Amino acid sequence: MADVVVIDDDKTVLHMVSRSLEKIDIDVAGYQDPKEGLAAIQESPPDAVVLDIVLPETSGLTLFTQLQEIDKRLPVILITADNSSNVAIEAMRLGAFDYIAKPLDLPALNDLITKAIDTRRLMKTKVAVGSGGEANEQGEAFIGSSSKMLEVFKAIGRVASQDVTVLIRGESGTGKELVARAIYQHSHRAQNPFMAVNCAALPDTLLESELFGHEKGAFTGADRRRIGKFEQCHNGTLFLDEVGDMSPLLQGKVLRLLQEQRFERLGGNETIETNVRLIAATNRDLEEMGEEGEFRSDLLYRLNGVTISLPPLRVRKDDLPQLMEYFLAQARAQLGKHDIEGISPEAFAVLSSHNWPGNVRELQSVIQRSVLNASGPVIVPSFLPDEIRGISKSPDGKTSGAGGGSTTEGETELSNSQLASFVEGRLSEGSKDLYNETVEMMERYLFARVLQETDGNQSKAAEILGITRGKVRDRIAAYSITVDKSVRVEEND
Repeated sequence: MADVVVIDDDKTVLHMVSRSLEKIDIDVAGYQDPKEGLAAIQESPPDAVVLDIVLPETSGLTLFTQLQEIDKRLPVILITADNSSNVAIEAMRLGAFDYIAKPLDLPALNDLITKAIDTRRLMKTKVAVGSGGEANEQGEAFIGSSSKMLEVFKAIGRVASQDVTVLIRGESGTGKELVARAIYQHSHRAQNPFMAVNCAALPDTLLESELFGHEKGAFTGADRRRIGKFEQCHNGTLFLDEVGDMSPLLQGKVLRLLQEQRFERLGGNETIETNVRLIAATNRDLEEMGEEGEFRSDLLYRLNGVTISLPPLRVRKDDLPQLMEYFLAQARAQLGKHDIEGISPEAFAVLSSHNWPGNVRELQSVIQRSVLNASGPVIVPSFLPDEIRGISKSPDGKTSGAGGGSTTEGETELSNSQLASFVEGRLSEGSKDLYNETVEMMERYLFARVLQETDGNQSKAAEILGITRGKVRDRIAAYSITVDKSVRVEEND
């Protein structure tokens, strides 16, 4: 459970914030006395701090500076009297996470705190690179002993201490964020902020504001100045995931920043200097996108200071035993099923024969679901999810698959892609990556369905989807969609 410290001399605010956060399973310690709050943070650093700007005997900015001296990576959200607080904006420039005005919008505050806690987790949770399958409860292990993964670990070791841009390439679910965090944690910037932005998750205007910030009135709804990630991350590390989904306009702004380490906020004229190490990741073919005019070649050269390519799970199956052991231990702890002893040879054979289009992320989900389904101490094939065993269910509840009848090619993926049942199922299984899992599931369905409609014609599919043919090809490869006389999603070797 996450811990948050709230410092505000108004007892009513402490009570409101505490009750609101407790509803989303966050422990709250409230302090009216700033000195007591500061002492508590020094003794036991929380996951985030909510701090009022106006305090008795001291200012919130002074206290924020003291918090920065304790831990520069501690996310601090400021409470201000209004949206135009110059003190709050100055604190943002110095590294505060964000600010919110009174009267408090509690759902918005909850959302900010949730994001702050997630950012803290990214910075704080250690990544054990090259682990043989062991990581303590405060860390994560980046598993692999195959020759391909050893090359990845060597590359991380070589580049971490060098202040160069890094481009991480690999299919969805291969662990690109873990590589970025490992580089950050082994760099000389490890005591400064680390922030991550998914370029595919935000429309262009919001992504530009997220990265570069905006001035009040820059666009409809811009009711206050916003400090962007490049400014917040000064002297730190910024991870841009899915950089291939960035618009040409933003590509140009990022290129200028990399060249000059300066930029302007959206709607502003002030030139802001920053010192940020950039790590980018993509699952797309940026060279091909450059040939088609979708990605700037000059930006690619800048991002490509060092490239680390992550192999898909299907080409490093020697690592499966270690990965399964690690995820099994995780699932036992998370689900409280400590009686699970291991995986049977028969179940291991089924898992080994799977093609793993979702890579390591898919394997983690499958192991967790298998532990949840288990009614005995050993994972046997019947405990594995139906799709891993080649069994599909039609809308009328009938099953088919290996030895159980046939279905129209491509129909399995469509019938398994009912959004409501998928989300409910993942929620019941305690998913910690529901957004990415749901987006991937919907994309699988969407691309397979549209390609069926066009009889596999990728140009027509791109026209219907409103995207480039290159992106269609990327998704076909990522999701192992076979396009010949029919369209189907390959699940097994």
